[in-house]
Amino acid sequence: MRYMMIVKASRASESGVMPTEAQFAEMGAYNEQLAEAGVLVDLSGLKPTSKGAKICFSGGRRTLIEGPFVEDSNIVAGFWIIQVKSHQEAVDWAMKAPNPAFNDTEGEIELRPFYEPEDFASSAALDKAMELEFPGKRS
Repeated sequence: MRYMMIVKASRASESGVMPTEAQFAEMGAYNEQLAEAGVLVDLSGLKPTSKGAKICFSGGRRTLIEGPFVEDSNIVAGFWIIQVKSHQEAVDWAMKAPNPAFNDTEGEIELRPFYEPEDFASSAALDKAMELEFPGKRS
């Protein structure tokens, strides 16, 4: 089972405040634990929304909005992707994570499972899509 551990943005991360050396070390130690356990698939931090853009869809129209975006709880500051055997194992790893807000007192990590190929009934269109995402897993 693959899970994404989604790090929610904080005032500090949206302001571009970088972690201290000690905070980098703490996060690095956690990342090493994930890697050594063989569960780490990918991870990254994201720059503030002031460096990004979003595209909003309404019917057939697309609207480009350049950052920064209004601060809300839906802004993502980073993520880990882990491969685990159960939901409980994913929860256990998320509970071990350092507070991702660094300079703020309250941080948040959202834990979400990925859809996997076995979650879907087979069809020609789905098989083609799955081949792009999971080469060699479906025929």
